Amino acid sequence: MSEIEELKRVYEAHVRSRWDPSLAGPQRTWFVIYDPSQERRFRLHLSDFESATKNSGHRWKPIDLTDTFANWMASQEYRESYFEQPELLDLALSDFTDHVVNLVVQSLSASDVDDNTVVAIMGTASLYGLTRVSIIMERVATSIQGRLLVFFPGKHEGHNYRLLDARDGWNYLALPISADDSK
Repeated sequence: MSEIEELKRVYEAHVRSRWDPSLAGPQRTWFVIYDPSQERRFRLHLSDFESATKNSGHRWKPIDLTDTFANWMASQEYRESYFEQPELLDLALSDFTDHVVNLVVQSLSASDVDDNTVVAIMGTASLYGLTRVSIIMERVATSIQGRLLVFFPGKHEGHNYRLLDARDGWNYLALPISADDSK
């Protein structure tokens, strides 16, 4: 069975299990961890995760962060200056982080989201070098009602997560879902 097929199977078992309503936000977070080289192939199968969620009696709300930086940059008054002097962008990246956090919190707090909803974030690889997934997770944790599902191209060792296998990891209380769980 392929890595993606295994991930779908393991995810389906998690989404069908009883959801403990007393968990804190970080514990309501699930990270689907896969090899970064599988990103394009993985995206072709996102609808299978949606189907598994809906078939288990839960709602599905996707958030794709892939184009977030490009859209944010296009809205910046000083974008031309950033291209001429990229070092100036360092000062604005905290604003970009705030922007991403606000997008996620808006989705988590939308009227169609409740404690029976999986809010699924994809496109986390596009944040690499611009902001840290760990910062976003810390700042959105109190807004999680149902489950926050993060599609994460990287590695998980112990409680340590590493985006794209490149950055120093961080310790997070999320439930890791990996193809290794099936072995």
